Amino acid sequence: MNREGATAAPMHEQLRQDAEGAILFDATVSPQVDASWFDPGYWRARGALSAQAGGRGGVSMIDTPAGECVLRHYRRGGMVARLMGDRYLWIGADKTRSFAEFRVLQAIARWELPVPQVVAARYQRAGLYYRGDLITRRIANTHTLAECVAAARFDAELAQEVGAMVARFHRKGVWHADLNAHNILVAESALYLIDFDRGEIRSEGEGWRMANLQRLRRSLFKLGAAEEGEATFDKKIWTPLMYGYERTLSA
Repeated sequence: MNREGATAAPMHEQLRQDAEGAILFDATVSPQVDASWFDPGYWRARGALSAQAGGRGGVSMIDTPAGECVLRHYRRGGMVARLMGDRYLWIGADKTRSFAEFRVLQAIARWELPVPQVVAARYQRAGLYYRGDLITRRIANTHTLAECVAAARFDAELAQEVGAMVARFHRKGVWHADLNAHNILVAESALYLIDFDRGEIRSEGEGWRMANLQRLRRSLFKLGAAEEGEATFDKKIWTPLMYGYERTLSA
C-alpha cells in the first residue's frame, strides 16, 4: 500500500507574552490559546482529558476547541533528570525546547512532510531556568512502528515505505534527534514521524543521514525485530527499507 502524508495548511504564528513567559501559537488552528490549554487539570475538570501518561514526555490527550490534541510537557531523561527534573537552562526564548520544536515542525509542514500539525508552544521562566510544553494535533487511528513489530506486522512492504518516508525528510535536511520505532506512526494510508524535540534542519551531508538510519536500526533490534538473526533481518527488513530509502533519496 502506498502511504502519503497529509498536506499542511498555511500557518499564522502569534505570540502572547506575560510575566511568567510566553505562548507561541498558530492562529489558523485556534485564534485564542492561553495558559489553561497547557494545564491537564483544566481539561480533566471539563471531561476533556482522555488519556495521560507519565514518563519522560508527560503526555496528555486533550479534546480542545481545535480538535483532539497531544499536550507534552518537556522532561529530562537519564541521570540528569534527578537533578534538573523538568527544568532547562534559560538561554533565550528562541532556544527553548518548546519554541524550537514548534518552529521545526512549522518548517517541515511547509514542505508537506507527514508530521503532526503544531498548535501551540509555551515556556515559563523562573530565574536561570525555564519549563516548556508543546501542543500538536493528534493523529487518529494509528499504531507506532514499535507496536507493528510486537504484533509481527512489520514486513518488507512496510519496511520499504518506512525507508521512503525517512528519505523524504532527509532530502530536505531534516534531522530527527531520536529516530526510533516509537516515533514512527503507521496509519491505514499514511506514515508519520513525530517528536521533533532537538530536531534540526541541516545542510547536505551523508554522515548524519547514515547515523540517523543506524539509530533506527538499533531501535528495531532492541524491540526484537531481529530475533530470527541479523542475516534474516537484513534480508526481510533492512534491505527493503534501504531500497525504499535510496530510491526516494535519489528521485
